[in-house]
Amino acid sequence: MADEWKNVLSTYILQQNQDEVDYRPRGGQTVVTDLDYLLRRGERKLRMEKWYQERGASPLRSETKAKLVGDPVETPGEVEVELQLRRKIYYEKSGVKHREDRLDHQRLHLVRSGSDWLIETVTQLVPERNPVLAGAYPGSGLPGDTPHRLDRRGPYLNREVLGAGGIPRGPVYRREDAARYADEWWDAYNPEFTGFEVDCTNFISQCLFAGGAPINYTGKRESGWWYKGYIGGQEGWSYSWSVAGSLERYLSSSRSSLRAELVDRAEQLELGDVIIYDWDGDGAYQHSTIVTAFDAGGMPLVNAHTVSSRHRYWDYKDSYAWTESTRYRFFHIADRF
Repeated sequence: MADEWKNVLSTYILQQNQDEVDYRPRGGQTVVTDLDYLLRRGERKLRMEKWYQERGASPLRSETKAKLVGDPVETPGEVEVELQLRRKIYYEKSGVKHREDRLDHQRLHLVRSGSDWLIETVTQLVPERNPVLAGAYPGSGLPGDTPHRLDRRGPYLNREVLGAGGIPRGPVYRREDAARYADEWWDAYNPEFTGFEVDCTNFISQCLFAGGAPINYTGKRESGWWYKGYIGGQEGWSYSWSVAGSLERYLSSSRSSLRAELVDRAEQLELGDVIIYDWDGDGAYQHSTIVTAFDAGGMPLVNAHTVSSRHRYWDYKDSYAWTESTRYRFFHIADRF
């Protein structure tokens, strides 16, 4: 049959489910012959087991639904497919059951072996490690941007320009509204906004705006925090709206409009606060999340795009992007702007 290769996908998904919550050595047959993948999978299972122990949590079960993305590329005896894996992962901590949602993407290359099909190559797609705009714009804070080109002036409309004696009391940050927006759109794009291939910071900016964070429009992409969509076919948003490195620099320096305090520990964060990630510890921040809930121990759970995630444990040690060098920036968003 033309689609008999699909049977091996069902077996593969069952093995994926087991790998998310069961870290014991597996005997018996596998449908994957990719040795590099098998080595990485074994290393990840050891890390995940230790990770749950450190958190005082226990994995319970995983539910994964797979969907083909685009059309399979079929040649005689070979097939290449891209999968979206919609995962629900259940775990227990301090007697409380939690659920995390995540959308992963993988590319598989399948080959016929006699009367069977095997998965010869598994490519885990890790878009949060590879910003599509990297190095493209001066002042963006992306990897490849040279330091002397970075604009570190912060917003134009600051308290010195306004002549105010301190920060004025403005609108209240509606933390619940920011988290509610993040829960509503964690796995989809709001059609009123432009969607990016690497969408994490665009999504976080939308959440902040939904919580009442005021736009700081400067008309210059390298300063302020603003969005106008496409204007006359031109991109109309600031780097800080759409790029993790730029948002990190903006939140670190802003003294008016959207403001934040840099704190030392994740447990100091509140609903609607922001975490920004540097996977390699080299100062190039690549990913952004927003706090949307807390586990039974009071630790933050976050939502994100790229990879779309809901109520994910904040440190991202389950991510394929995470490394031992990963560094975090914890931003407590001001209660008033």
